[in-house]
Order: sequence, then C-alpha cells, then structure tokens
Amino acid sequence: MNENKPHILVVDGMALLFRSFFATAHSGQFFRNAFDVPTNGVQGFARHTMSAISIFQPTHLAVCWDMGSKTFRNELFSDYKAHRPAPAPELVPQFDMAREVSEALGWKSYGIKNMEADDLIGSLVETWKDEAKLTVVSGDKDLLQLLKPEVSIALTKKGFTQYDEYNEARFIEEYGITPAQFIDLKAFTGDSSDGYPGVKGIGPKTALKLIQQYGSVDGVLAAREELTAGIQKKLATDEEILMISRELATIHCQITLDDPLDQLLIPAFTEERAQLMEQQGYSMIAKQGLATSPF
Repeated sequence: MNENKPHILVVDGMALLFRSFFATAHSGQFFRNAFDVPTNGVQGFARHTMSAISIFQPTHLAVCWDMGSKTFRNELFSDYKAHRPAPAPELVPQFDMAREVSEALGWKSYGIKNMEADDLIGSLVETWKDEAKLTVVSGDKDLLQLLKPEVSIALTKKGFTQYDEYNEARFIEEYGITPAQFIDLKAFTGDSSDGYPGVKGIGPKTALKLIQQYGSVDGVLAAREELTAGIQKKLATDEEILMISRELATIHCQITLDDPLDQLLIPAFTEERAQLMEQQGYSMIAKQGLATSPF
C-alpha cells in the first residue's frame, strides 16, 4: 500500500446519527439545547466522527447523508423499508441539524435526493479508489460489497472507539467469495431490515454454497437443471423477486462526485469553531474537538 496516497475517511452520517440517538434516547438523555430541541444524535454523530479521525488518521473526510425516506428503490419495490417505524419526534429535527453541524465544522457533506447514503459512499469509493486509500465508517454490512485493495470498511462495534474492520483479504477468507459477489448472496437471502425477501426457503448457508459453486445469480439460474428439485422449485416460484432483490442489494456507484480532492481536506478544529459549537448548544462537540484535534 502506498503510504503517500491521500487517506479519505468516508462517514455514513445516517448510521452514526441513528446509533448516537438510540444510545442515549432509551434512558431519556436528549441533551436539549436552550430552545428545548434535542441534540443527543447530533452531538454523538460529531463526537463519533472526531474519534474516527483520531483513530484512522485520515487526511481527508467526506460525510454522506440520506435526503428523505424515499429513493429510487421504493419505485423498484414498494415494500422497500416500508415496515420501518417513523423516526421518533426527538430525532426528526436532528437530521437537518446534523448536516448543518457537519458543514459548520468544515466537513465535506454529500446528500442527493432519491439516493441513499450508501450510493454516495459507493460513488466516492469508485471516484477515488485509484488515487487514495479509503476507510468507510458505518454500521451497515451491505457496504462490504465495496471492499477493494485500497478500501476498508470499519463497522461500528462498541462506543466511539471500537470497530470491526474488514479489508478485501479478510472478507474473501471468511466468506469464500469476492466482495462483489456479496450482492448475489443478498439477492438470495434478502434483507429483513430493508424489507425485501429474496428467495423464500434459501437461507445464508445454502445461498453461500450456490454462489461459491456457480459464481452469481445468473450462474445459478443457468445451471438450475443441476440443482435439487427443491431448490429448482423455489427458484421457479421466486425468480422475479430474486432479480429485484439483486437490484435492491446493489449499491450504485455511478453518481458523479468529482469535487477536487482538496475540498475534502480536514480543517483544523479551532477555538473559533469551539466557540461556535458552544453558542449553538453543542458543548460536548466543543469539548471533544479541542481534546482530540491533532492540529
């Protein structure tokens, strides 16, 4: 690995915001500001990002956001994420607040209507994979499909400092397939959290064996006559949803995000920024920023 390459930390802002909100909301700790607006998710997101900067020592940073609950995937499959409950009223104002804080701290943010944060993360990886090392911070295992020689995925594990970090070699060793084939695996198994079913009756172990043997969804379908009668029947029943599930599982990496790399440079956390955070009621951000800033 070329240590002289820029190192971009790509943060799943939505994942860290939700994680931070629920970490304290269960005990009623919303850290309300002077206007009685909760700030627990916002402050947790920013503090988590600051800790990640300290841990991974990137030179550049990008934060990715969802922009609304509906995306092109809802047009493909109406039940996509439809079962998820509406966000808690204490969380609702913090979506905009988190993006505003990110921008106030000088962190480059990305959010595009009709696209998920995952698609923005994937597009950033595709844009910079040949020119930079990338570390993606999220809690979403779907992002493992983005692993490449210069790309690692750090899955949140505990608190602000513990991660389960995957590189391409670890993934291949554990799963016996390539990261790109993770999409085909999810096409068969579906995703209960996202609300799409995959093929009923084909679980993770069977799906993994099929992908290991035949390489892809298309490979399995082409070899269906070699399969057991039970699996053939399941494919015949759910072939249409299998193809839709593959599309839903695929992170789209073709969004044009070609801002100059220097726009992603991590700015210093200055006394002025600390004062701004204090004035806006984000005292924990101010404190951690001054404590962890490498500048």
